[in-house]
Amino acid sequence: MTAIPLPTSVAETAALLARGDYIADRALATSVHLALAMERPLFLEGEPGTGKTEIAKVLAAQLGRRLVRLQCYEGLDLAAAAYEWDHARQLMEIRLAETSGESRTALRQNLYAPDFLLRRPLLSAIDPALPPAVLLIDELDRADEPFEAFLLEILGDFQITIPELGTIAATTKPIVIITSNRTREVHDAIRRRCLYQWVDYPDAARERAILAARAPGVPALLSAQVVAFVQSIRTTDIFKLPGVAETIDWASALAALDETELAPGAVDDTLGALLKYQDDIAKVRGEVAARLTGEAVRAA
Repeated sequence: MTAIPLPTSVAETAALLARGDYIADRALATSVHLALAMERPLFLEGEPGTGKTEIAKVLAAQLGRRLVRLQCYEGLDLAAAAYEWDHARQLMEIRLAETSGESRTALRQNLYAPDFLLRRPLLSAIDPALPPAVLLIDELDRADEPFEAFLLEILGDFQITIPELGTIAATTKPIVIITSNRTREVHDAIRRRCLYQWVDYPDAARERAILAARAPGVPALLSAQVVAFVQSIRTTDIFKLPGVAETIDWASALAALDETELAPGAVDDTLGALLKYQDDIAKVRGEVAARLTGEAVRAA
């Protein structure tokens, strides 16, 4: 994988994202550009499905870097996120040393050699022996608050201190993207180390451009009507508003059924591609769907 030079302007950054079929508005492209230029982590917050995670994937692909993903969850700890020692191999080494008569001093030194270190995402991202990376810390708000303390050293100094081995520091800083769906507030100490950007649902023009890039097989008229429908449904009182990924899935599903424009029957039949909760589907199906369909057809 050959690393590609970083973009030198906001326009170049937006173009780089667009080459990966990511259509960013000016504010988002500016934040990404500044994070790259200043070598600062970028903290992206917003509703699920607004494209936060996709930014890291596109940057890795377009810049020729490894994508290292740390998916956060409740109970995540240092061993799963950064590193742990390979205890099974260490135990085997102890048994081999006992049979060979190796001294205890030599054994202690060998047990904590780098060969016995299991590199988890955080350590892998800064390991100087590995190619440069894009580090995606995904859905940080799902992790427990104490876990955030583990991140401070790596976000501030791009290094990890391992008591038995010493400090491992990056020679090329990883590009760090942190995402949060705001199920809880992330601590100020993390925010201070990052640039921040709220990622909102796209407006109609940008969503049409996204759909054209990500689902080029969808007819233009159908695409415009789908976007108009989705833009309207995001103003209704449902439990889970559809994200951009659901817009793409729904348009692709309609196209797979050879639909060329929205019709109430096709909308009712395919709502499961757009809405992911039965209560929402039941609330929209029928009269509401027919009304929104009519409005979308007239708007397009």
